[in-house]
Amino acid sequence: MLELPRWQRSLDATLGPPKPGRFRLAPDDFLVDEVLDFAPEGHGEHLWLNIEKRNQTTLEVVKLLSQRCGVGTRDVGYSGMKDRVAVTRQWLSVHLPGKEAPPDLVQALTYSGVSVLQCVRHPRKLKRGVHRYNRFQLRLSGEAVEADDFSQRWQTLCQQGAPNYFGAQRFGPAGRNLQRAEALLARGWRKRDDRHGILLSTARSFLFNELLSDRVDKNQWQQPVNGDTLMLEGTQSVFNVDQVDATLCSRADALDLHPTGPLWGVGNISQQAAGEYEAALLERYPTLCDGLLRSGVKRGQRALRMCLSEPRLNREAQSVVLSFGLPRGSFATAVVSELIASPD
Repeated sequence: MLELPRWQRSLDATLGPPKPGRFRLAPDDFLVDEVLDFAPEGHGEHLWLNIEKRNQTTLEVVKLLSQRCGVGTRDVGYSGMKDRVAVTRQWLSVHLPGKEAPPDLVQALTYSGVSVLQCVRHPRKLKRGVHRYNRFQLRLSGEAVEADDFSQRWQTLCQQGAPNYFGAQRFGPAGRNLQRAEALLARGWRKRDDRHGILLSTARSFLFNELLSDRVDKNQWQQPVNGDTLMLEGTQSVFNVDQVDATLCSRADALDLHPTGPLWGVGNISQQAAGEYEAALLERYPTLCDGLLRSGVKRGQRALRMCLSEPRLNREAQSVVLSFGLPRGSFATAVVSELIASPD
């Protein structure tokens, strides 16, 4: 039965492991603001709501909206899943063609702990992954933030980026979703056993983290290797390289492009040096790799590195407050794990 390992941190080789720290002692210590790169048009069949929630998952709010509006959960759209133990702002949409929202909707949501910041109409449903980025504000405390090397750790992450690990929350409490995914893929994935594809996502995330950890350990997570698929910074555009040259290395140093790793599924396996990392995954985790192929899920690519946009650090009496933006799909907990021990 698979257990979650401690994946390799990028700063350990030069600065050693971080000291113990405290993180997310209360929801107000973890603020998330979802940022779109467009504005709703003000008309259409879908009601878009910008909401603020705390101590609730996105799917709990989806269910609440579907019940209050008398629609199915499939008629409620959202771009990204946001943390439970946090204060998070995000957009959701409800399909209400030719109908007004219930007059007590805002009051009912407020009573359930969800504040509505804005309501506006739009012609289309809000789809997954359309927001531009997430803005985070995190409070850290403890021995780690008082250590002499904390500022150096933070500045290094701001300058070179951080490993783009999936956070521990992707794998469920105590990693139990990973064990459920392993069992399901061993007997054959069926949609009725994994309606939202959460277990497929768990298995793919685990394999990605394993490959990234291997490349961090060999200091090959920032620079491309032969056979890599590279992703342009700020976009999802990717291209393959057979042979790495000085120009590509220079662009990687400038954070203009990043090596990627596979989100395992049906598709061409990488070749040369990049392919060796994938072959190692297949050898170590045949149940997950083969099960994902048999499920029919298509292969994807994810950047091995994430860049922090507009990073800021403010020191308070016994804590620090960090503010930074991350691309959609990236986890702030992966940044925190480089700064303090046992962040979650």
